[in-house]
Amino acid sequence: MARSNYSNIAVPGTPAENPAARVSGRRPAVLNLIAAVRPNQWTKNLLVFAALIFAQRLFDLRAVGESVAAFAVFCVLSGVVYLVNDVMDRESDRRHPLKSHRPIASGALSVRAAIIAAIVLATAGLAGAFALSREFGLVAVGYLGLQMLYSGPLKHIVVLDVLTLAIGFVLRAIAGAVAIDVDISHWLFVCTILGALFIALAKRRHELVLLGDGAAHHRPILEEYSPYLLDQMIAVVAASTLIAYIFYTISDETVAKFGTTWLDLTIPFALFGIFRYLYLIHRRDGGGNPSDLLFNDRPLLACVTLWVITVVLIIYGPWT
Repeated sequence: MARSNYSNIAVPGTPAENPAARVSGRRPAVLNLIAAVRPNQWTKNLLVFAALIFAQRLFDLRAVGESVAAFAVFCVLSGVVYLVNDVMDRESDRRHPLKSHRPIASGALSVRAAIIAAIVLATAGLAGAFALSREFGLVAVGYLGLQMLYSGPLKHIVVLDVLTLAIGFVLRAIAGAVAIDVDISHWLFVCTILGALFIALAKRRHELVLLGDGAAHHRPILEEYSPYLLDQMIAVVAASTLIAYIFYTISDETVAKFGTTWLDLTIPFALFGIFRYLYLIHRRDGGGNPSDLLFNDRPLLACVTLWVITVVLIIYGPWT
């Protein structure tokens, strides 16, 4: 296991122990609250637009509006999840080299303020979800309920912890389909859960390697994993993701739906994206924050951008 400086990190309790707490403490409360709901993580909610693109509704203004509303709802609900999670994990986060800088862990945002904000945001988010449709509201309730369970007991059950994270991504994709009232493709389900599981396992590996011997003190479930075990899981899921995507692009169902066989031209992007992510995990110690990894690594960002552009051109081009 990689060596870690985890044991040398002071538990933040005073300004001298955690300079980040002094900086956060000088910020207005509203800015600390905004930081606590982690808007930089909202890129995960872009999955709600997957159904819009692959259902060929990208130029349907009503569907676009509904998808944007669905995205906004999930941004609010994910903010609730981050607040609750950080409140429940505040003691262990204070012993983490990176998470100790979060507003709740550092003491810049009080637990009471975080709980009140979570209740207000949850009420507003669910009200907005049911305003879109009853079905979308039920998916939103399911997502929020699952994430609350993850913040409680599920994060302490080996394998089920990463599966719960992956299902959270699947529910985002499903919500996007429900919001615009289109059928939920089984391919969307399979590719999303495998891709999300790949990212979740990479996140666990990053935590384990970063914290070293102190990993179990921060998150007890990490004691059940090892870098070797996670590498095996990641290899299986990465291969499964690629195979599922390749079969999706060449399946008769896909060809009939889009009226083209050209979607297989996007396979190289999937290959490069997964291989690049593996490279960043193993050679650059990445994987802890998928959103930051995406926007800070230009080759990966270019790959995802080109994949989206190519998919749109193939699906919506005059040759379909």
